[in-house]
Amino acid sequence: MPHYGDYQNQIYAAGLQGVSPKLPVDYATLARRAAAALPPQVLTYIQGGCGDEWTQDENARAFRHWGMVPRMMVDTRERDLSIELFGLTLPSPVFMAPIGVTGLCTPDGHGDLAAARASALTGVPLTASTLSNDPLEAVRPLCGDTPAFFQLYTPADRALAESLIARAEAAGYQALVVTLDTWVTGWRPRDLNVANFPQLRGHVLQNYFADPVFRRMLGKPVADHPREAIALWAANFARPLGWADIAWFRSVTKLPIVLKGICHPDDARRAVAAGVDAIYLSNHGGRQANGGIAAIDLLPAVVAAAGATPVLFDSGVRSGTDVIKALALGARAVGIGRPYAYGLALDGADGCAHVLRCILAEADLLMAVNGWPTLAAVREAGATRTG
Repeated sequence: MPHYGDYQNQIYAAGLQGVSPKLPVDYATLARRAAAALPPQVLTYIQGGCGDEWTQDENARAFRHWGMVPRMMVDTRERDLSIELFGLTLPSPVFMAPIGVTGLCTPDGHGDLAAARASALTGVPLTASTLSNDPLEAVRPLCGDTPAFFQLYTPADRALAESLIARAEAAGYQALVVTLDTWVTGWRPRDLNVANFPQLRGHVLQNYFADPVFRRMLGKPVADHPREAIALWAANFARPLGWADIAWFRSVTKLPIVLKGICHPDDARRAVAAGVDAIYLSNHGGRQANGGIAAIDLLPAVVAAAGATPVLFDSGVRSGTDVIKALALGARAVGIGRPYAYGLALDGADGCAHVLRCILAEADLLMAVNGWPTLAAVREAGATRTG
């Protein structure tokens, strides 16, 4: 049977014909290449974190002090990376985390569509962001048969929020991912130093500008009144949520509800008690708050508090090895962020798909070499803090 790790065989076989990969297979080189390719203001937004970026950097560094012990004399010629999530069987535990400027990552300004095409190419689900250069209805079909999720920044106006949710459900998204930590933006020096906030320049707002409720609120054509439309967006972008809002979400959608931004075990327990379908442990990649504990270090306690409720995870994931470590610590599924954005910047949908395939190949081969034929074996092996 084919395995994700077979991707390296394809690369080596091409090498025999004198063909090297168009894009690098390691994160460090990928990031350097993308930094040279992206427009400076897009690059600062993608690379930038909050404050002095200590939390952002620690998210990635912290994976290094978690270690795993291989097991020998295990037949791993066949491996299974599939998972069950929201009643779906997914071929792998990897998904694309929401990124608010995906649309700006490709030169044509349609990075959201390219990410959807990469999803269809790889079977890796896309979590489409509310902040998009293309309407959510245009993004979902390009994912093909691969499931897709919709991430929501909950607008201050409830009618607008309900409209976005209803549109996502009608378009065929299979879960609603509600972001909790971004009703106001954190202090981001890289963006502040160049006085650049893409949304205030009218970028990635098409989900709003195409929305019938938003258009009624504006009361005039968006195309003829762009500044007023942007101001209306800014006034309604998001609001802080409370636990009572879970019942409201339940009343307006049948989609599984995922709370993104849960980091404390007590919050995980409250989310489970409220009946959410999944918890999404994330500190927004260190973009929203500085001075926090690395997300991977929070994972074991949140998983324990969540019990049978699945825990999704992102923040600091840069490789297939990182994916396996997060799974070993109890994550059901693991989100990839900056790496796929860099793939988009360098080669659109094909570049994004290449990055995802590299991450999956590394994860699969690690399982093969370390004696873990299934994700259950990975979790049984666990990971130990080494420093």
